[in-house]
Amino acid sequence: MKDDAQLIDASLQGDTVAFGELVRRYQGRLFNTLLKVTGSREESEDVGQEAFVQAFVKLGSFRGQSAFYTWLYRIAFNISVTRKRKKRVEASIDQQRDTTGDEPIDEGEVPTEQILREERAVLVHAAMSKLSEEHRSILVLREMEGCCYEVIADILELSVGTVRSRLHRARLQLREELNELFIENPAE
Repeated sequence: MKDDAQLIDASLQGDTVAFGELVRRYQGRLFNTLLKVTGSREESEDVGQEAFVQAFVKLGSFRGQSAFYTWLYRIAFNISVTRKRKKRVEASIDQQRDTTGDEPIDEGEVPTEQILREERAVLVHAAMSKLSEEHRSILVLREMEGCCYEVIADILELSVGTVRSRLHRARLQLREELNELFIENPAE
């Protein structure tokens, strides 16, 4: 199996199959990350597809200073921000659940635990939707994708110090939003 650098070199030589392998390698991961950022399956698919098209067109500008996925995600993130600026429409939580579907259910789970987990997930999704794009993205990259500060800094084109401070503020804002939601929706 070829590594990313070999696939990129082959793609630059006109081998579309090699670029297709890069797409297959990263499309699922990119979609899942975008889904957490955008909250919409359709939007995630559109942004992902556009990101791969732009990556193909701009592949000659890839310098290899970061991982291919980091570069690809940066393209997708920029597309997502641009599209969001154009739309400026907030989706409701019900719309978000309709487009993303319900969380998977563990068959072995006690029904009350399952209900509590689902309620918590709804509240977390609601709280995340209230965060700014800047805060939501940084939380998704760190907490859901497990990226280190340096990778986040590279993806978002920020200094590591800025990543740390924004992550701190994002966590505080998420905590505040969750506290408000828990007060509004206390567990029975």
